[in-house]
This record gives sequence, structure tokens and C-alpha cells, in this order.
Amino acid sequence: MNVHETRAARIERVLTQALAPTEIEIKDVTHRHARHKDRLGIEGQETHFAVKIVSDRFEGLSRIARHRQVNELLKAEFESGLHSLALTTQTPGAS
Repeated sequence: MNVHETRAARIERVLTQALAPTEIEIKDVTHRHARHKDRLGIEGQETHFAVKIVSDRFEGLSRIARHRQVNELLKAEFESGLHSLALTTQTPGAS
């Protein structure tokens, strides 16, 4: 893990390398969860993300299987402070 990259950049790099998405959108939504800082003892920066990813590698997988795949790919991020990931996982051509 390159600690000099932002968490968003690392997420994008990992998911792009593994899933070759046709579309990827990563939003840091940490500001919506400021109250977690004190309760969880976290920095409060780059801890909550919304990710939309479209990849043909999701073809034939259930929504749960897609989410598990993404979560496994980002395991190092969860271990280093990523707290929440809201996922939209689609195949090309899906609405």
C-alpha cells in the first residue's frame, strides 16, 4: 500500500487493476459521518466512501458476491482505517 496516495487513489488503483472497469466513480463521503470520529476513535478523514463500479467481471455474480469481491480486494484499506464502503456494482449495459 502506497501511503503517499490518497485512499481514494489507492481504491481506484486496486479496483481498476483487478476488475478492469468500464466505469468507476469514487466519492469520499466522510464529511457525512463526522460524528463517527469521536465514537470510533478514528481520524475522520477518508474513512467513508461511495463507490460505483461497472465491470464485465461481475457478470454472473450476485450482488452479494460482487460486494464480497470488492471488499476482499480492499481488505488492506479496511485494515488501515477504511470504515464504510457504499457499493454500486454493475455489469455493462445494466441500468
